[in-house]
Amino acid sequence: MKNIGVLISGGGTNLQALIDKQGSVLKSGKIVCVCSNSSGAYGLERAKKAGIPTKVIRKNADCGGDMLEFSHQICAYMKEMQVDVIVLAGFMAIFGGELLNEYANRIINIHPALIPSFCGKGMYGLHPHEAALEYGVKVTGATAHLVNEITDGGRILLQKAVYVEDGDTPEILQKRVMEQAEWIILPEAVEMVCSGNY
Repeated sequence: MKNIGVLISGGGTNLQALIDKQGSVLKSGKIVCVCSNSSGAYGLERAKKAGIPTKVIRKNADCGGDMLEFSHQICAYMKEMQVDVIVLAGFMAIFGGELLNEYANRIINIHPALIPSFCGKGMYGLHPHEAALEYGVKVTGATAHLVNEITDGGRILLQKAVYVEDGDTPEILQKRVMEQAEWIILPEAVEMVCSGNY
């Protein structure tokens, strides 16, 4: 059984999807900690309700805005909690350095578009959905992928398509992509990595 550490920044809906799928879809791993870069993230409450230890590490307030120190502190916490696999579940921060090196091929991210479309620098939150609607695509979706030094550039594990509908706003499309793709493929991708089947 692999120990999973989850990094969040906001509401924690993808974290909740992982919590809900433990023991069913997610059989080879267990969430042992949740770390947020925002003290106001509602995902911390979701973790506490599930009895999962939490920690807040803020890049500016705790690390003087230094990205390498930020990565070091998160890495130190993951090691302290004996984490084997890290999941970025709506983690709105860029990191590199020690965390990326220590956990190479063991960090999973969920991206709200079908990579290589609408991904890379600046493509987070509502931005990929705004871009998809602006471009006029008929199909979008989500991608679960491994994390490397290139933003959204790591190996793709799973993708799931979602239809764009007439009258969609970025907010409506974001919700549909979460419900129909992200919450389904993220637990599946984490299971793949935890079981070594990828």
